[in-house]
Amino acid sequence: MFNKILIPTDGSPLSAQSANAGISFARTNGAEVVALYVTQPFASTIGFDGMAAAYAISDEDYDKVTSDQAKVYLQHVVDRAETAGVKVTSHAVSNFNVADGIVQAAKDNHCDMIFIGSHGRSGLSRILLGSVTTKVLSLTHTSTLVYRVKDEA
Repeated sequence: MFNKILIPTDGSPLSAQSANAGISFARTNGAEVVALYVTQPFASTIGFDGMAAAYAISDEDYDKVTSDQAKVYLQHVVDRAETAGVKVTSHAVSNFNVADGIVQAAKDNHCDMIFIGSHGRSGLSRILLGSVTTKVLSLTHTSTLVYRVKDEA
């Protein structure tokens, strides 16, 4: 039914839960996986909280750190998929809006499903923190499966 499934990760343990479930789903359906990590450009950090000024980091330093981080996070998903016998590719993209980056990557990689985790926040925490998953759902025309991750106590 599904041939290519996009699995975004942010490197968190909860994201790893979702990736594991997505890989199992892909294996069951004979689909391949596209692992994705979305970084935000350096410019997005400057005006928001003054991080760049406070830590005196440069564009190049930021790009190197986020690139290295993406490789580590994506490698975890690639390793899991290969262990499960699922064909996998990985991509890191940069976008000011993470949800836009996910939706665009699904289009660019011709994915017919996005498999994404959700913390299931509600109320004030959802308003304050927002939800990348909710934004993806509002932006995409690609089938999307939302996996409810379990908080580890």
